[in-house]
This record gives sequence, C-alpha cells and structure tokens, in this order.
Amino acid sequence: MSARSREVRALARAAGAALAVAAAVACGPRPAGAAPNPRPAGAAPNPRPAGAVPKIAPEHLPHGAAGWAASGWGGVRGVTIGPIENRRHPGRGYGTAASGRAMDEAVAMGATWISLTPFGRVWDGKGTGVDLVFEAPFEENRRNVLAAIAQAHARGLKVLLVPHLWVESGEWRALIDPGDDAGWARWAASYRRFLLTWAEVAREGGAEMLSVGVELRSWVTTPRAASFLPIIEAVRRVYPGLLTYSANWDDVEHTLIFDALDLIGINAFYPLAEREGASFEELLRGGRRVAAGVDAVARAWGKPVLLTEIGYTTRRDPAVRPWEWPDGMKDVVVDERSQAEAYAAVIAPFLDARTCAGFFVWRLYADPDDVSQEAEWGFSPRGKLAELVLRDAFTARWAADGPRLPGDVLGRHRARTPGLLGWELDPDG
Repeated sequence: MSARSREVRALARAAGAALAVAAAVACGPRPAGAAPNPRPAGAAPNPRPAGAVPKIAPEHLPHGAAGWAASGWGGVRGVTIGPIENRRHPGRGYGTAASGRAMDEAVAMGATWISLTPFGRVWDGKGTGVDLVFEAPFEENRRNVLAAIAQAHARGLKVLLVPHLWVESGEWRALIDPGDDAGWARWAASYRRFLLTWAEVAREGGAEMLSVGVELRSWVTTPRAASFLPIIEAVRRVYPGLLTYSANWDDVEHTLIFDALDLIGINAFYPLAEREGASFEELLRGGRRVAAGVDAVARAWGKPVLLTEIGYTTRRDPAVRPWEWPDGMKDVVVDERSQAEAYAAVIAPFLDARTCAGFFVWRLYADPDDVSQEAEWGFSPRGKLAELVLRDAFTARWAADGPRLPGDVLGRHRARTPGLLGWELDPDG
C-alpha cells in the first residue's frame, strides 16, 4: 500500500471515529392550537417526483420551532451548489446538464439537501438598492434557478434557496449603511422587492426552505431590525415553506429577528484555534466550544440551529481564520489534510448536538469540472481528503434520522477514495 493510500485510510478512520456520534434535532412538542401554514391564494401545489415526498409537505408545516419538528426530514446533509452565471461560461450554470452532474456528485457523497445561491447586485456599501440583474438577465436566472430546483427534486434532494447580495465595490454586505432614516427606508423597500421576487420563485419551484437574508449585520442586529419584520411577514404571505436567516458566526447572538423565523441559520466560519500548527485534538476542543456556544443560542430562542454554511480552505491552518477568501491569498501552501481535519473537528460535535438540524458545506459549483471558479487552495472539498470526512459524516446514522432498521449495520459503507462516486464497502468494518 502506498504512503498516500495509508494517509487516506488513516484520516478516514480518524474522521469516522470522530464522526460516529449520533445527533438529534431539538424538537419540542407542537404548541397547542398551532395551525398549519395556509397556502397563499392561487398558489399551485408544489411539484414533487415520486419518492421525494416528505412526511409533511412544506405548505402544511407550522411556523416556529414546531415546523422543523413536524417535518420528519431528519438531519440536513447539505451541499451548497454555487452558480456559474457568467456568459463566458455558457452551459455551465444552474439548470444545465453540468449542474445536474454536480447534484449527482452531491447525492453520491450522501447529501440530502442542496443550497442554491442566486445573487442580486448592490453597487457599494451605501445600500442605494438591489439590482435583480446579475451577470445574466433576471428572467434567464429565474428560469435557470427553477430548472435547478427541479433537477434537485428529481434526484430526491431538498432545496434551501438563499437569495444573496453581491456588493460590486468589494465591501462586506454586513456593513451596508444607507445613512439616514430616508436612506434606510429606500434600502428596505428595495430589499423587500428583491426578496419577495425570489420568494415567489421558491414557492413556484417548491423549495423546502428559504433564507430571508445573508449576513445583514448592520440591519438585523440593531434597532433597525424592526423594519425587517414586516418584510418577513410579506414573505410568509408569498412563500409557504420554512424560513431561516443566515447570520454571520460572530453576530448570531445579537441578531434580533429569529423569533419570526423557523430555524436559526448561521454561516459558521468559526475559528477552532488561535495558533498556527494546532493539533487535531486542539481543533476538536475548539469545535466542542463552538458547538456549546451555538447550543446556548438555540436554547435561548427555543429553536434548532441550521449551519447554512460551513467550510475551510485547502491550505495550512485553515481553522485559524476560516473566513479569509481564497482570491486574496498569496504564497499559499496547499494542505488537504489540514482542511480535512478542520472539517472533522467542527462537524463531530455538531452531529452530537441535539439542537443542530444539520449543515451545508461551502461549496461545490454548478459545473463540477470548472476549475476557473476558485484556486486549488479554495473551499471546495471535491476530490480531496475533506471529501472523505464529509462522505463519512453524511453516511453515518444520526439520531435525527429516527430508529435504526434491521440490517443497518450490514449496509454500512466507508468512504475511502476522494473523488470516487458511489461507495466502497470497507472490508475492515
């Protein structure tokens, strides 16, 4: 056996041991008198292929924490499929044969959900408004996203739709500040149009869940959060499924809108260590600290947490500053093992957290063979050691999945070769 093969097997076994813990979604009893969500007037039934029907359809789930508890969907094994909307890459975006291949890979990895992230364009941090046109005309993107949702459902995958903001100036969306009250009113009205437009797409496509925003710190962690609540109410009238919001990891405790939503969403790029060269045991202790803090947030709101993004770049010490973007890095030492260990360290304690509904990996792309989207040291786990960790986590039995069935152990598989689609039986158990 080659040194590379021994390293792959050793990491797979270490990750498997760390990830073999069971998990359960926190789900309290349905409140007395809680009514199912009304279907918006004139809304068509959600199209669903045979074999992909959940225990309760999204339009029949109650709002609040009881919605997730009633769904019976089990733990979210999710992968974000990033768009490729640039016209210089025809035939490679959402809804194309290429995105179908990306979803096939997600299914082979063991995923049960995908996240789709259509963008709206914001010129700069002054927040003058959101343009629905991003790279391609909106109607084209709308058709493509609907096609991608249909592709996912045809493969038995559920869908989280995450309307995202691209700030053209490069500023972080969390710091958008329209200035005075009049500017904030204009911004709120523009964002409302943007979000409701995509909420209608989510309803039409039958997406199971919708995020109402991503990292909008300057809005939803301040007294101005009150102006976001009417937008959520308007979304409820348009879209019948479950709602979350993707808070940044370092401001989730200050986010003020979760009472109006069904799950607490976190873009969970938590640092697991403060020093470079930390051992796997140190990273795992960091993961446990993170999980304990997230558990406290979930208990404070009385709702399960969904990690709407987790990810680490393929470089040395990615768990120290995991939010750093690959495009801005120089003199990078590519390190698959460090990426894989970071994934294992953060995932293991969350699978054991009874308040965690699951997670979405950041990310694969809508053409799995397109290497132009990020550098070799980017976030994608595809074909790397991190893929082994994810495949083992996705194929593990979680407490959220319900009672074991006879023969479960006989059918257990172990991921051994990154990039190999399908499963290899592990002769060593």
